[in-house]
Amino acid sequence: MKFQRIQDLRIDRDLTIKEVSSHLGLHRDVYARYEKGIRDFPIDILIKLADYYSCSLDYLVGRTDNKKLNK
Repeated sequence: MKFQRIQDLRIDRDLTIKEVSSHLGLHRDVYARYEKGIRDFPIDILIKLADYYSCSLDYLVGRTDNKKLNK
């Protein structure tokens, strides 16, 4: 499943796939497959991305438009 918001967040911050994949400890090609929707994101990677972008998981996967974390 492709989550467009994940790609949009990366592009909005002028980050490359290589930069994000390096932060996550993934090979660039593996992360690219996740971002393109060829492979499903594992939940641990989604959590790391939410932390990286300082947003909620629901925002990250498009379930809400509220970016704020509920703390």
